[in-house]
Amino acid sequence: MPRFLPITRDGLVDRVVGRVLVSHTHTVIAVEGADAAEPAALAAEVTVALRDIGRSADVVSLHDYVRPAALRMEFGRTDGMSYRTAWFDYAALRREVVDALRHHDRWLPALWDEAIDRSARVPIRTALPATTILIAGPMLAGRHLDADLTIRLDMSEAALRRNTPPEAEWTIAALLQHDHENPYSPTFFVRWDHPGRPALRIDEDSAG
Repeated sequence: MPRFLPITRDGLVDRVVGRVLVSHTHTVIAVEGADAAEPAALAAEVTVALRDIGRSADVVSLHDYVRPAALRMEFGRTDGMSYRTAWFDYAALRREVVDALRHHDRWLPALWDEAIDRSARVPIRTALPATTILIAGPMLAGRHLDADLTIRLDMSEAALRRNTPPEAEWTIAALLQHDHENPYSPTFFVRWDHPGRPALRIDEDSAG
């Protein structure tokens, strides 16, 4: 049976960095969590730690791979099924980031500007040797991203309701349903109800 080890954010970052350092090729890390969990913030901390030791690393936010508003909101601004199936362009993320990094040594940092609802118009970046890209956002499980490492920032329903702003509360049911339908075993499963006091799941056969 798994147990949970209290850990600091810095300690979690150190564990992730340690896993990256054993690789001498490009690495893709999926940092999955609801917006309330701020997965991009943790991804940024890992990026800084990797850069501090001379490794190339960057964050790609799922919110920079949204679909145009006409597609996202075809059935209204608060449609849960649309949020799960039409809001984010996971296929483009796989094509322009994961596959492009592995097969062409490049990646596209952003596809669509959510705020102004138009193409992000950012240049493609060339990857240095052993580049790490951290993809951060909600509902990454089950999207065929084929990440090398996965980090799950797990929030209970109560924590989601505490930390989600009122205008986004409609997304909670969709997030919970997605999690229910897409169980998986991430590399790092982290209880994240209190981001300042996370707990890391340790399996019985893990060295800890």
